[in-house]
Amino acid sequence: MNSNEPKTEQTRYFIVDPLSSCSGLLYALRILRTHDMPTSSLHDVLRATIVAKILYGSPAWSGLCSAADRSRLNAFLRRCKRCNYCSNDFPAIEELFSDADDTLFERFVYYPAHVLHPILPAKSEQPYNLRERRHNYPLVEKTSELNERDYITRILYKNSYYFLFYFPFFLPRDAL
Repeated sequence: MNSNEPKTEQTRYFIVDPLSSCSGLLYALRILRTHDMPTSSLHDVLRATIVAKILYGSPAWSGLCSAADRSRLNAFLRRCKRCNYCSNDFPAIEELFSDADDTLFERFVYYPAHVLHPILPAKSEQPYNLRERRHNYPLVEKTSELNERDYITRILYKNSYYFLFYFPFFLPRDAL
């Protein structure tokens, strides 16, 4: 498959179908608001239903989302903000994806009984006193675009740059 071709089946399954069912849930939120439900409760209902539906399994498929898919999801969240179903400081979809990735990573790295723990590469022991990382796993070589979008590869690389959170002065000025 060419990377410029639309991934219609993937987009339909992970983006279009959940968004169409979430549009129906927006109608339910509108009904709840007409019945004088407090705004804070509407925010809770949105987070428990719509955001949960969008984020379900997102660590597995969010790496495969195109920019158009992400903008479609962000447009839906902006619509929720405009209708006052969530607060104006509600995070963008990229931040929600990142939080879901980090939560899953912490769960299966620190709990050896987790079902995903066995697929991690073997820990590498370094005799050197190097900078602290969030994990001691070797980085998988990126051989293709699909490999780069894979959850395990993506999250291992993301969390190997742990020192940047503590030492942001290593970043170029325009990256901050």
